[in-house]
Amino acid sequence: MFRGDRISGVMAFRQLRLVRVSRPLRRARAAQAGMTLLELLIASSILILLATVAIPMARVQVIRKREDLLHYRLRQVRDAIDRYKDAADKGLFQVQAGTENYPPDLETLYTGVKLTSAQQDTKLRFLRDRSLLVDPMTNGEWGKRSVQDDADSTSWGGQDVFDVYSQSSGTALDGKTRYSEW
Repeated sequence: MFRGDRISGVMAFRQLRLVRVSRPLRRARAAQAGMTLLELLIASSILILLATVAIPMARVQVIRKREDLLHYRLRQVRDAIDRYKDAADKGLFQVQAGTENYPPDLETLYTGVKLTSAQQDTKLRFLRDRSLLVDPMTNGEWGKRSVQDDADSTSWGGQDVFDVYSQSSGTALDGKTRYSEW
């Protein structure tokens, strides 16, 4: 009888040991199965907070890139107008009377003009990229001013192109200047 009690005691101990080992294993597996509701709420609120910060910053970056493109294109077109004027003042090609040696339109800067020298077939181009003829803020035409127009005029007289400006009514990121004043 003693031996039977001992065997039943050993069996009970082994069963107890198995139960004790298996409960922590079940808990560990349950903890690894997924997130609790509290963890899910905290993680989603952090993601929402980061998104609300990132979206306005991305919008500002897009506007900043468009402003940089506007600065670049304005410099390129104005430089092309100045080079046209310098070449016309040197008499490299014929210009219309009353234009003050400025180009008649922006397309002339891209298509070029025929030289009056011995090389009749040679064209002198002042812009190599047609996309420079497009205002990046409006994706339309530039506003133009001729020599005969006022310095702050918003209507083009049509005689020549002395200056270009953006026709956008928006305000720059600095909050002070308008794109049309650049």
